[in-house]
Amino acid sequence: MTLMDAMEGKEYLVQGIATDDEELDAFLFSLGCYTGEPITVVSRLKGGCVVSIKDGRYNIDNQLAAAIQI
Repeated sequence: MTLMDAMEGKEYLVQGIATDDEELDAFLFSLGCYTGEPITVVSRLKGGCVVSIKDGRYNIDNQLAAAIQI
């Protein structure tokens, strides 16, 4: 299941990142989004969603949300 399928307000654990782009992987790691880390979809927007990772909230687009496996 990907972050696109997540319900709002429910906490999930990141199972992996499905991307071959090392730069994108490094960016997500810098946000605290890596395997085993809890992530919550706060709200959905037209072009993506707002997620809560650790103590921060981030707006990510649908393409990135589809790469995050939960």
